[in-house]
Amino acid sequence: MTTNNKNTQLGFNTRAIHHAYDPQQHHGALVPPIYQTSTFAFPNVAYGAACFAGEESGHFYTRISNPTLALLEARIASLEQAQGAVVFGSGMGAITSCIWSMLQPGDELIADITVYGCTFAFFNTGLTQFGIKVRFVDMSNLDSLRAALADCTAKRRVVYFETPANPNMRLVDIAAASQLAHQYHALTVVDNTYCTPYLQQPLNLGADVVVHSATKYLGGHGDLMAGAAAFVDPELAQKVRLFGLKDMTGAVLSPNDAHLVMRGMKTLSLRLDRHCDSAEVVAQMLEEHSKTSKVCYPGLPSCTQHDLAKQQMRRFGGMIAFELIGGMEAGIRFMDALQLVTRAVSLGDAESLAQHPASMTHATYTPEQRAAHGISDGLVRLSVGLEDLSDILLDIEQALEQS
Repeated sequence: MTTNNKNTQLGFNTRAIHHAYDPQQHHGALVPPIYQTSTFAFPNVAYGAACFAGEESGHFYTRISNPTLALLEARIASLEQAQGAVVFGSGMGAITSCIWSMLQPGDELIADITVYGCTFAFFNTGLTQFGIKVRFVDMSNLDSLRAALADCTAKRRVVYFETPANPNMRLVDIAAASQLAHQYHALTVVDNTYCTPYLQQPLNLGADVVVHSATKYLGGHGDLMAGAAAFVDPELAQKVRLFGLKDMTGAVLSPNDAHLVMRGMKTLSLRLDRHCDSAEVVAQMLEEHSKTSKVCYPGLPSCTQHDLAKQQMRRFGGMIAFELIGGMEAGIRFMDALQLVTRAVSLGDAESLAQHPASMTHATYTPEQRAAHGISDGLVRLSVGLEDLSDILLDIEQALEQS
């Protein structure tokens, strides 16, 4: 739906809690109701026909729209400073619905070399089966992106990247990459899952589309699956809704999960500030520890992209990637020794989570592909949670000693 800009002048937290909802229009209910319905009744045939023809904006089937989903979309659009947003049943639902709507056979997708494993699988083995050319380039080097764009002769092309990238925390200069893409008439899609609009707003830096796994920080509690996309162009948002979502993927978000995402968003800034506070200390500790060989966290002054992080991120997030002396075996010993930090995939939960990308989230890459795409076999990904910092540090310390 197109966002209502009535409250965009209000602060981020105020909009996350109040945007586009008036309790007095819902019997005074402070919390927005959940419209747990698959279909909607029409007052007459003419109204139903107008809805199907797109002449009425009313709701008529939840696969296309629903009042609970519409409210979540309005809030995401407001927080991302977008002109439209669509929500989905998962982050991959958001990515696939957008890309299917933006590209056709003969078009080209230019992606960064480091992306989430399922995104890589969709690009590398999914899109290519349908006549879409996919090439991966190191977008931390703008010359590589420029060369790929100059070499591309497709009528439509999309530039896609994550920043920070999952799992190795590489950054891409959003403003510079978007400007370069636009010079070659390409659209830019940025996965903003790690940062959320609280820490980073890619659309304000020139990107065209932002995608999220709302399962992560937006929901924040590990109890739902959801995805979202926000758009500069409301017509593209509508195309993604009516083609990518409705016809191609059917990746519909349930009203109950939409309600849970909105509940999580009410505390988004509070949680992210705590995630960031703790992660900054954990990253410093890991960098100074004798058992680590490499720590990747954009908040560390030693990070080669620290200055870029300060330019485009409000703070540096709750995700850390690191390697131990001893490589993969040491990393596995470290993970198996953890007692408080949970061995699990996903991220952005209240619980601290650790996982091994090479054997888990990025197992869709071959070993050769992981090496080429900057994902070492010994890399450990840590999502720093909301537990007491002293307890997190103690658990990591004891696990490092056993690594």
